[in-house]
Order: sequence, then structure tokens, then C-alpha cells
Amino acid sequence: MIANIPAIRVLVDGKDITPMLVGKIPQPHGRPPRSRLISLGITEKRGGEADQLDLVIDDTDGAVPLPRDGARIHVWLGWKQGSDVTAGLVDKGWFIVDEANHAGPPDLITVRARAADFTGDIKTRREQGWHDTTLGAIVSEIAGRNRLTARCAPALAGIAVTAKAQTGESDLAFIARIGREHGAVAKVVRDVLVVSPISAGVTPTGKSLATVTIARRDGDSHQFSRQKREDVPGVTATWHDRASGKRQEFVAGKKDGAKRIRKVFGNEQDAATAANAAKARAGREPVSLTLTLALGRPDVHPETKATVTGYKAVIDAVAWLVAEVTHTYGDRGYTTGLRLEAAN
Repeated sequence: MIANIPAIRVLVDGKDITPMLVGKIPQPHGRPPRSRLISLGITEKRGGEADQLDLVIDDTDGAVPLPRDGARIHVWLGWKQGSDVTAGLVDKGWFIVDEANHAGPPDLITVRARAADFTGDIKTRREQGWHDTTLGAIVSEIAGRNRLTARCAPALAGIAVTAKAQTGESDLAFIARIGREHGAVAKVVRDVLVVSPISAGVTPTGKSLATVTIARRDGDSHQFSRQKREDVPGVTATWHDRASGKRQEFVAGKKDGAKRIRKVFGNEQDAATAANAAKARAGREPVSLTLTLALGRPDVHPETKATVTGYKAVIDAVAWLVAEVTHTYGDRGYTTGLRLEAAN
């Protein structure tokens, strides 16, 4: 039986600081020495918000420099060895420092960094219109002016856009709205603007994600929740018909008892897209499952399809989709928290 030993690798602006982080620091009052790195946490989300890195570092000897604002931290996470794990490190990407604090005693450095720089033009409100173009072209233009690489799924890139208005919205808010209207994930990660269908099962770099199977014996705890399904027979979206000067309606599903979208769309195509996406969201079974895995899984990403076993039959029967992943590395080892949603 080989002991399960977690491992990390951390670079700051290209400099490997791993030996410093895993080095031992003497503790007062005869307590045993501990690693300089008290904790490392990574939160990965499906869309909207950028992935986040949190570090807490022991600086009781004053030997650790504070990272500069905007420093790039590159992190690998995984296992050095173990009978119950897959040895090796998984690249978790790079993060941009937007907050660093020093406090004490005892002297600690806390660092917060995000996988995208949301302090620049991407959060500036804009006024812009697009006409006779495609969704892929819009994504490419927004990515280009924010110095990002565009990655729009082929199933979405070719969608014709007759007219689309960005009115008083930041690029970040606008691209998130486009994602919701098309039942897609829209987020910035690793300097890439990603727009892909929900449950597409691919990483931000476009690689396919294998379905993971999680047995109850793998976890420390779980919580399953099922809410009453919202009765939405249909969704109505209103659009402005320029030819007649009148407002028209598009209904996805049944008109009687339909839920209405408050926004008035500029054309029938946008109204239909939004109504169909809202109807699809309402039709998904409102169930969720949170898990804490005793042995961390660095290979699991948001948008990974998952099956679970060993729980109640009603839980095992759901086709799950990973919505959020939280990795926690520290003195107590390496664990992974998962938030799962129904995939359909």
C-alpha cells in the first residue's frame, strides 16, 4: 500500500516558488513545523465568473515577498504518489493577482487571483450594434478588442444575427447575455473567450471531457436537493416588427400559461432564440448534488458529465453535469468539492 501524497507546482511570473511553499517553517511553543503554504484553493465555475485562486502563506520569518498586482501565477495540482490516486500533476492554468494582503501576528500573506483580468475594458459599458453578421463574428470582435482568443463552438458560430444591440452593457455582461439567450456557457478563462453549448463536454481549449464516475465510497459527505418542478408550459418573447411598427410575440411551447420574458427584442430571431433557451432551462429537473471527495480529482472540470453510484436510486439515476469544482490543498491533504446539476 503506497501512501497518498498530494503535490503542487506554482510559478509566479515564470519563477518556480514550489520549493519555498512546501518548505517547513518552525512553529512556536514546541508545535511541529508545518509547510509554509497553509492552504491553496481553486474554484472553477461553469460560466459568468472567472475561476479563482486563493493562497494563504506563512510569513512568520518575513521571507516571502508580496506578489505585485497583475502578477501571473501558474498552478499545477495533483498527486506525487498513492495507491488510490493517479500520480501526476494537472495544469490548472494561470491566474492574475488582483489582491494581496499581509496581516499578523502570526504573519500571514493572503493572495487572491483570477483566471481573467476583469479590471480593464471588458467591464466598460458600451453602445454598439451589429447587423447582418454571425454569432461567431461577434464573439471574435469582442475577443479581439480585449486581447483574448475567441473560441466559439461551431454549432453556435454560424448562427446568423440580423441585428443585435449592446446598449449600456460591458462586453462581459453582453457576452454573458448572448450565452443565456442561446443556452450556452460564455466565460473568459486562460485568455480565451469561450462560448459553447451547455453540456458540450469540452474544456476551454476544446478538448473532449470524459464522463466521470463517482462512487459514494469516494466521498466524505454529500447533499442532494430536489425542488418542485416549475410548471412552465411555454415562454413568450416580444419583438418589435419594424416593417409594421408593431410588437409581435413568439411563443416557445404552449401560449396558455406561458411565462413572459420582460425584454423586448429587436427581431423575431432573437425573440425565438431567447424563448427557446428559457423554455429549455425551465424544463430541466431542479435537482442538485454537492459532494466532497476525500481524495482530490484535479482532472474534473466544469461541464464534465458525471454518473454517481452507491447513493439512493433516485440520485444514481440522474445524468449529472459538473457545474462547479473547488480544489482545497493544505495541511490536511487535498480534497475536491463538486456541485452537480441535472444535465438535461
